[in-house]
Amino acid sequence: MAHSTRPPETAARTAPRRPRLHFVDNIRVALTVLVVLHHVAVTYGTFGLWFYSEPATDPSAAALDLFVVANQAYFMGLFFLISGFFVPGSLDRKGPRPFLRDRLVRLGVPLLGFLLFLRPLLTTGTYEDLRAAGHDMPYWFFYLVSWDPGPLWFVEVLLALTIGYVLLRRVRAGRTAAPAEPAGPPAPRPGPGPLAVIGFVVALTLITYLWRSVNPAVYWPVVGLPSPGFLPQYIALFAVGVLAARRGWTGRVPAAAGWTGLAVAVAGTLVFLPFARQLLEAAPGSWQSLANAAWENVFAAGMITALLALFSARLNRQGRLGRFLSDNAFAVYVLHPLVLVAAGYALSGWQAIGIAKFAVAALICVPLCWALAALVRGIPYARRVL
Repeated sequence: MAHSTRPPETAARTAPRRPRLHFVDNIRVALTVLVVLHHVAVTYGTFGLWFYSEPATDPSAAALDLFVVANQAYFMGLFFLISGFFVPGSLDRKGPRPFLRDRLVRLGVPLLGFLLFLRPLLTTGTYEDLRAAGHDMPYWFFYLVSWDPGPLWFVEVLLALTIGYVLLRRVRAGRTAAPAEPAGPPAPRPGPGPLAVIGFVVALTLITYLWRSVNPAVYWPVVGLPSPGFLPQYIALFAVGVLAARRGWTGRVPAAAGWTGLAVAVAGTLVFLPFARQLLEAAPGSWQSLANAAWENVFAAGMITALLALFSARLNRQGRLGRFLSDNAFAVYVLHPLVLVAAGYALSGWQAIGIAKFAVAALICVPLCWALAALVRGIPYARRVL
């Protein structure tokens, strides 16, 4: 029997591209809009974890906080799932070293650019407030002690997960003479059934609960991770994305699954709401902490299934506007803090309830974010990293 003499890495570079999945691009656009709205809500809610914060003191602040909590339960996890989906095919086409070089450019350069150039602009107001309050410190010292990648923590974690996947592939390939993974996209196949999804949610809930019991921190300094309690979800959904690419789970999610997911998410939230404060403030290791982890992962599974069903059935196409929004979505993610902080200061003199300022700021910021992204991507070589 004849054997191919072509090395696996060379063969991998000839792997064909999978057909463009417009519904995935459209989900990414919707999630990017949600990121912008999420941070506008943080600006005027009571969490205050943003470069400019103006916490509302009226009852509408509770609605903004609930919006933030609901988003946090699933939207970054869905980002990781989508990101994981595109990793295996890209690695197959390029090979490990070119793939890693490309990821370091596409992810590492925006991360470094944010830390060195955008973050000083975003923290100028905070630094001046500290000086006005009598804290006399040089800016370089303030810069170091307040080191934080802001929303680019996502890029930081994604880069780590991507490198981890490449190393895993190399280890697996080293154990056999055959390629570790098949080259090229597989034929589309049905996704996991209800029992598999339920088992995944139960396992993820228990892992999340145990993880938070031994690691109760709500923020990791230096790396700037604002939600370390969600790391099990991020890793698990990144792995689901990789598995989906490998097993051909690219077809339309059944409408029944979508409606069921939405119903589960809504029902779970109705149960969660009366106990929301008690569960969110629960001590790690308590039954309330377990209940909170259960709600988060049930809600995440329901919302993700519903969105995949909706977008794969109804929004699997793109026109000129859709392509424009999709092409600039990553740049919006990187640059949107500049727009939001500028809008926050511009609206600071307006006396209004929190929900009203949120609505006006959202209407202003979303189109401005895409306009700024398109402008920046027009700079020579900017499209290489944005």
